[in-house]
Amino acid sequence: MIRKAERSDAVKIAPLVNKLWPEHSAQELIRIIEEYMGNANSCVYVCETGEDLIGTALCCLRYDYVEGCDTSPVGYLEGVFVEEAYRRQGIACALVKECEEWAKEKGCSEFASDCELTNTTSLHFHLDIGFEEENRLICFKKRI
Repeated sequence: MIRKAERSDAVKIAPLVNKLWPEHSAQELIRIIEEYMGNANSCVYVCETGEDLIGTALCCLRYDYVEGCDTSPVGYLEGVFVEEAYRRQGIACALVKECEEWAKEKGCSEFASDCELTNTTSLHFHLDIGFEEENRLICFKKRI
């Protein structure tokens, strides 16, 4: 069952999000997830089977420029994850659809996302569920 996450879910969602963003500690992830849930411009959805959460998607509204988009705000998929044993069953697609519906309710006519250049699994997932590639980008920095 897919539903909008509740604050009490944050601790259960954190291990899923950790698999997307492993550079964060569990406490940091709980704080990030709670911030998403506590903000009118972001949302978290979960997929559960019984007592277990097996998937999650985080989305938000972006008001700054979003590559390839013409409107503002744009609904933005920040991350989606489904436990490996439950993949290829349409769960991630259903989670993203919930995010898209949320964005439509917020007045968006465009929905966007991104992935790392080397993440071909994510690239194929995005293309398979209807996203179109807009651009490829390499970011640079240097210390001064």
